[in-house]
Amino acid sequence: MRNPVNQAIVLLVAANLLASFSDVSLKILNGEVPTFQYVFIRQLLSVIMLLPFWLKLPVAKRLQGCCKITFWRAQLILMGSACAMVAITFLPLATANAMFYVGPLLMLPLSVFLLKEMPPRSKVIATSIGFVGVLVVLRPEHFHWAAIVGLGSALAMGLGNILIRKLPKDQHLISTLFWTGVMTLPLSLVLALPQWADIEWRHIGWIMAINLFVLGYHALVVIGYKKAAAGQIALAEYSGLVFVTAFGVMWFDEIPDALTVLGILLIVVPMMPLNWTRLFRSKANTASSEP
Repeated sequence: MRNPVNQAIVLLVAANLLASFSDVSLKILNGEVPTFQYVFIRQLLSVIMLLPFWLKLPVAKRLQGCCKITFWRAQLILMGSACAMVAITFLPLATANAMFYVGPLLMLPLSVFLLKEMPPRSKVIATSIGFVGVLVVLRPEHFHWAAIVGLGSALAMGLGNILIRKLPKDQHLISTLFWTGVMTLPLSLVLALPQWADIEWRHIGWIMAINLFVLGYHALVVIGYKKAAAGQIALAEYSGLVFVTAFGVMWFDEIPDALTVLGILLIVVPMMPLNWTRLFRSKANTASSEP
């Protein structure tokens, strides 16, 4: 497979498979570890894993990620991780991940208010369709309070992605990740202490697995996006929703109904990096040319 686009697509699909395994691992924990205790242990393990790589950086680069923007992103990641754990614990994997995909939708209104950006009309229409999909997934007869918590994770992700744009472009990735992890520890520990509980080594093992899956996801994504333009391969990012839906059916007997599937499609399809007008026009031309 010498085509760099195909290589990148395979890498992104593999990355989303790892991310799906992370969600499955979190589902297996089943809320047995208190939420903020889980977040503290996970972030502490992340810092420990990143420390050797951070120490190898030049002194000037080590301090690059220690800034106000990283601090606020760290607090958003803290709250987003806690919300994600609650959503995955109490919701079917497909429904929880549908809520997480609202994050990119929220980036549009957030970019308007925070960055004063004016999005094109096509983006506004796609975002509006996506929010209709959210309402379909969250219809009253299937409403669960954890879905609102899942939206909190999406909001945290959207705000965090907005703040990424304000980071210096030459800031080293390892330094950014390391300081982000360090800055989540104080507040997560304070929030964890009131409900701190005795846990088993298997819990630590699953949390470590989640860290490794997430680390592998980020590594494969970075490699993939370096091989090809984002517009050519970003469609592969949506394979994650297929994986978690399949895993939910196979391992947790979570079979989504037709309206849930419709809502998920309304959320995901408009965000896909396709020129829908050109696609439909091409199909129409093909049909008209057939005898």
